[in-house]
Amino acid sequence: MKKSSWLVKSLAVTVVSSMMFSANAKTLVFCSEGSPSSFGPQIVTDGASIDASAHPVFNRLVEFQEGSTKVVPGLAESFTVSKDKLTYVFKLRKGVKFHTTKNFTPTRDFNADDVVFSVERQRDANHPFHKVGGGSYEYFDGMEMGKIIKSVKAIDPLTVEVTLSQPEAPFVANMAMPFMSILSKEYADKLAKENKKDMIDKEPVGTGPFVFQSYVKDTIIRFQAHPQYFGPRGNIEKLIIAITTDPSVRYQKLKAGECHMINEPSPTDIGDMKKNPKLTVMEAAGLNVGYLAMNVTKKPFDNINVRKAISHALDRASYIKAIYMGNATIAKNPMPPTIWSYDESTKDYDFNIAKAKEYLKKAGMPNGFETELWTLPVSRPYNPNGKKMGELMQADLAKVGIKVTLKTFDWPTYLAKSKNGEQIMMQMGWTGDNGDPDNFLNTLLGCAAAENGSNYARWCDKNFNDVVSEARQATDIKKRTELYKKAQKMFKENAPWVTIAHSKVFKVMDKKVKGFKVDPLGSNRFTMVKMD
Repeated sequence: MKKSSWLVKSLAVTVVSSMMFSANAKTLVFCSEGSPSSFGPQIVTDGASIDASAHPVFNRLVEFQEGSTKVVPGLAESFTVSKDKLTYVFKLRKGVKFHTTKNFTPTRDFNADDVVFSVERQRDANHPFHKVGGGSYEYFDGMEMGKIIKSVKAIDPLTVEVTLSQPEAPFVANMAMPFMSILSKEYADKLAKENKKDMIDKEPVGTGPFVFQSYVKDTIIRFQAHPQYFGPRGNIEKLIIAITTDPSVRYQKLKAGECHMINEPSPTDIGDMKKNPKLTVMEAAGLNVGYLAMNVTKKPFDNINVRKAISHALDRASYIKAIYMGNATIAKNPMPPTIWSYDESTKDYDFNIAKAKEYLKKAGMPNGFETELWTLPVSRPYNPNGKKMGELMQADLAKVGIKVTLKTFDWPTYLAKSKNGEQIMMQMGWTGDNGDPDNFLNTLLGCAAAENGSNYARWCDKNFNDVVSEARQATDIKKRTELYKKAQKMFKENAPWVTIAHSKVFKVMDKKVKGFKVDPLGSNRFTMVKMD
């Protein structure tokens, strides 16, 4: 008898689950909120992909210490900087082993060639692997790293020299970000000979604490502990990421013992979770911002009065109550107040229907217009329920005559379409990657990011861009602070986004899970986790 598709899928999940939970006590099952768009950390920016690639599989020359934004040695034991701040010399660790997988057995240790390969793949348009995976390096290009890095050279097998074209204050912190993960050149060479270059982002090989084993699309990802990992780690032998998009289902799985830890719990469940004696609930101020981006390259959002009208039309306080359950604050700047140089004096747009209608009249649209809004398809700390928020936005905008059609896609498609600039209005958000204001103001709003990066409003303002660029090159923290405060006011005046919320971050896990630290940069890192 032919089985219906839902039954086949149900049976498949049952088989996977029975295999998954027969594992020993040294297995950690993490229920995530979405599928990875890729396992190549150089070509992704979303949390689900970074959790499944950058941190379990790869390392960087320098790393962020777990639970903080402090930069510590990684694959580089140390580095020195020239007096003019243009030359960085990294001394590499000796004896670091790459992963052995079913399709690759390394014949040498990590060395300078791997560093040069990993940087040049992103920097050099003629590199043999540059176009692999689409040739889009959202972080690298959006942060203008190709312009900033003048050259990268292997001085000897354990020494790398990076020369910059200009001083760059956040450079070392940028080197610790996921997109600067170090890949194996030897593995890449093997794939090139086999005409399988695309596998570099599908079956990743790194030096990290866990070895990638398999991925069942939209269902499960399996990792095994790297037996020759160079750094300290906990006692987890098997790491399993179970993709579970519904937050309520994630919670039920946690209570049933099918997950040991869940990502992005629903705010409505937090109170109940805190009462459960078998669970640990961690919370922290999030280094994040949730926002509504308006594509300024598309009418009528090229008109600043339209953008200001929408800024006044949305009742953000009601979203904080209904969606975040009070576990967030209204955002007025494009970066959170936990970032240095945050401008308290920025004047926000209040919820004011009369003002919204006045701005629509100034725009020549007194009766409003029709448009579409993309709602976030996954729960994120900066937006736990995109669909519900979209419905509230739709109702608010209808009050001023703006008729909105809601649309959404699966998470990888949502990211791909927005990267192509297909959006008109879209929900999005950001969790900081390095603790520097540049990671918000330049990465999300700079002109380079409008072309190739994460500037989903496609807003490119030369004056704003010049101010942010000057701040990046300044070495004096006071000067940088003044410039970033100026940039925040310029952003608010131009209103390419409606800033929605800065939310708290919650991590919920079984009491057996020990050693996990909430990452202020938003990732989930399991290197030091232990299971009782």
